[in-house]
Amino acid sequence: MEKTTPKLILLFSGKRKCGKDYVTHLIQKRLGPDACCVLRLSAPLKLQYAQENGLDYKQLLGSGQYKEQYRADMIAWGELRRKSDPGFFCRLVLKDATQPIWIVSDTRRLSDLQWFRMEYPTQSHCVRVEASDQTRKERGWEFTPGVDDAESECGLDTGVTFDWTIRNDKDGPPLDEQLNELLSVALEKAAVSDMSDSHSK
Repeated sequence: MEKTTPKLILLFSGKRKCGKDYVTHLIQKRLGPDACCVLRLSAPLKLQYAQENGLDYKQLLGSGQYKEQYRADMIAWGELRRKSDPGFFCRLVLKDATQPIWIVSDTRRLSDLQWFRMEYPTQSHCVRVEASDQTRKERGWEFTPGVDDAESECGLDTGVTFDWTIRNDKDGPPLDEQLNELLSVALEKAAVSDMSDSHSK
């Protein structure tokens, strides 16, 4: 199968309950499913973890208590996989991506960023979603030792230059205003892809 070459990759990171999924799905809705796909690095990780441990994969994908009771062990399991092969989950999640714009909604580790930057150096851009602790608590966040102080939550807190930072607080600037520049870049890349496709036909 021929490898798809994207025009733009948006690598989203942020703390639990900051609203990464909400923001990334908002962007996909604006761009359309033909131009943009949302990819979750945790999806192949959770599938593999569920299969090896006899767990409910669909519940692990959710945001409820079922996932939370396995989160710490799942993180540790994933770290062992990444140490032996840093690109393992990245390659799995990309195998069916065909759209010109890829949104990775849960980039959590420096090794993930480094892999994308090495494989797709000109297309990869980093986006940080931030929300105050108070906002996150209102969304159900509670500090959990072994989770909120682990690399999966803190790995990108320092040492990363973000191309865009989005504040996702209810009393913050409107998301539409904050996303204007990012969406303009994405729409331009999607238009270039459409032109390339029409010329190749």
